[in-house]
Amino acid sequence: MNSLTSIETELPFSYYSLPYCKPIGGPKKSAENLGELLMGDQIYNSPYRFRMNVSESLFLCTTSPLSEYEVKLLKQRTRDLYQVNMNLDNLPAMRYAVQNGVKILWTGYPVGYTPPNSNDDYIINHLKFKVLIHEYEGAGVQIIGTAEEGLDVITEADNKKASGYEIVGFEVVPCSVKRDPEKMAKLHMYDTIEPVNCPQELENSQVIREKERVTFTYEVEFVKSDIRWPSRWDVYLKMEGARVHWFSILNSLMVIFFLAGIVFVIFLRTVRRDLTRYEELDKEAQAQMNEELSGWKLVVGDVFREPSHPRLLCVMVGDGVQITGMAVVTIVFAALGFISPASRGMLLTGMIMLYLFLGIAAGYVGVRLWATIKGSSEGWRSITWSIACFFPGIAFAILTILNFILWGSKSTGAIPISLYFKLLTLWFCISVPLTLLGGHFGTKAEAIQYPVRTNQIPREIPARKYPSWLLVLGAGTLPFGTLFIELFFILSSIWLGRFYYVFGFLLIVLLLLIIVCAEVSLVLTYMHLCVEDWAWWWKAFYASGSVSLYVFLYSINYLVFDLQSLSGPVSAMLYLGYSLLMSIAIMLSTGTIGFLTSFYFVHYLFSSIKID
Repeated sequence: MNSLTSIETELPFSYYSLPYCKPIGGPKKSAENLGELLMGDQIYNSPYRFRMNVSESLFLCTTSPLSEYEVKLLKQRTRDLYQVNMNLDNLPAMRYAVQNGVKILWTGYPVGYTPPNSNDDYIINHLKFKVLIHEYEGAGVQIIGTAEEGLDVITEADNKKASGYEIVGFEVVPCSVKRDPEKMAKLHMYDTIEPVNCPQELENSQVIREKERVTFTYEVEFVKSDIRWPSRWDVYLKMEGARVHWFSILNSLMVIFFLAGIVFVIFLRTVRRDLTRYEELDKEAQAQMNEELSGWKLVVGDVFREPSHPRLLCVMVGDGVQITGMAVVTIVFAALGFISPASRGMLLTGMIMLYLFLGIAAGYVGVRLWATIKGSSEGWRSITWSIACFFPGIAFAILTILNFILWGSKSTGAIPISLYFKLLTLWFCISVPLTLLGGHFGTKAEAIQYPVRTNQIPREIPARKYPSWLLVLGAGTLPFGTLFIELFFILSSIWLGRFYYVFGFLLIVLLLLIIVCAEVSLVLTYMHLCVEDWAWWWKAFYASGSVSLYVFLYSINYLVFDLQSLSGPVSAMLYLGYSLLMSIAIMLSTGTIGFLTSFYFVHYLFSSIKID
């Protein structure tokens, strides 16, 4: 049994927080990985007994009379649309529901339901399970299934033909059945009972009321299926709206080709033409031309002037490299099929471990950029410490605030204190040393030499009719146009409990986003240089990084129009907190891509001219 979840509150709770039957010997918690703990999963064993290929109808237990607190809790969980999440052989229980004539697949089953025009709530206390099995035949090996502990394999000697069954599907039909508690009290757990037809009429359903005794029963039916073991997850991962994904990619390609055309014009028609004309002149004509220079050539003595807040820029670029590397490697591995949906929490665990180990790249890039700006690597240790603490510090602060909210709500989504110490230990023992090591390598690397000298007195930037930051913020709309359709599917998978497994599409969108960010930043940097604005460093970063603003605004739009079921200020604060953290990570990643592209473009541009 996994945690109870709801798309209305987004606050998970333990299954045994409600008055359900407990297994013989009491509930035992399964070992969980880092990702499962962070997602609020709590896996316990259940009282439901399944015997392979044995269809039966069984009694579980009858509760003691419901107390006022238990009734209140059951009613609240029912009206908040909480779902019970079960797993059999790592497959989530799924049920089919018909809405507006459309058959919809859901995972889990509801705690209870409230009929229309009724003040009574009814508890789900009878489950009809249908287990799809595929008969397996092979030489010497019988595979039964993948349990939590691993692959169960039975070998037979002498290469005899072995046959067995693989679990390839797990469906549940929930219903509410009122039973006579006096009659049921005489039964013991796993005694056979008569099967029932679902759904029942309201007068035959179990109402949630004080002093009521609830009887829990279930039926198991094993059905042979042609579905094979490798295909058993297909029904969960069935991709809806493939045409929309392709439309998103086509839309992104149009943006890329449009921007690529502008870049092509800049390089071939403008820059190359100017440089060719300049190189063909003799020295005397060059000196005369220098006096008549216009546009980007006028800022040759200021273009590499130290930007404002250079330390912060180096820290943000370093963290951006770390986040970008983590995202690219994770999505590539997921697209290649190395991350199985059956391995709960592995995606998040892999992302965290990759982030920790990529600290070496963050330290190297940040310190090398610092040495390039300052001309020496003096002070590199404080830069590496800042890189190691900047984004993790922001994430830690946001998660701590959200954790206090979850603790106050007694939700299983709250991160335990022990896990906090484990995360801090991982950060301090892996990420920080590797960031310092990367910074040390950065000091040994040769600093990038500027192709032109910087004047002692800065050139005055001409006044403009409109603020340059307006153009920078507007530039973020182009990368957002690449991202927003896929963003809808990602948000739906996180907040509406849907499976997201179209990592192939996500990888394509990520690559297109990187290209668009690079092109947008390059074009905007060139435009600023052409109007003699030499302060391009931060503008190049935020030209592509401003996409995060639109991502956050879109998240608010999604909350208002698509998550209308989300109820209460606690749920809204959780949603906005996680959205803010995601937006900051996107800003650092996309901003770094744009900045590094612009830096190498400016370096190439001014290394091609000879102005004393």
